[in-house]
Amino acid sequence: MTDFTKQTKSISEKSIKRDWYLVDVKGKILGRVIRDVVNHLTGKNKVNYVSYLDSGDNVVVINASGVKLSGKKMETKIYTNYSGYPSGLRTVSIQKLFQTRPQEIITHAVSGMLPKNKHRDKRMARLFVFPSDKHSYTDKFKVKS
Repeated sequence: MTDFTKQTKSISEKSIKRDWYLVDVKGKILGRVIRDVVNHLTGKNKVNYVSYLDSGDNVVVINASGVKLSGKKMETKIYTNYSGYPSGLRTVSIQKLFQTRPQEIITHAVSGMLPKNKHRDKRMARLFVFPSDKHSYTDKFKVKS
């Protein structure tokens, strides 16, 4: 006789529970903290992770202007964007991006570390980056008694 009580249960889209995580990146190295953010967005930190479902959580990143870069990246790293037209190459240094839009650095790093598949846009929509410690999702992190 076969015992059917010990079968593996497959997870469905309806049974996915999404939590909220608050990540403070002030004084932390960019690549090391982004690794944890990506694991929460993809759901790899959960026991019931499967690659074909988007079982990730919502992540709020605060203090993006206080993140650190290792090595000489602050002086040498340049982001490029090419429109496809002649003389359409736009470059911006990471120093200038830190002064104007520091949340773009976090967003770009997370986007680069996520798998390039059909779940990428949904996962990026669950990432919320703020340059300071003030954010609009404080009600999501209240302690439940």
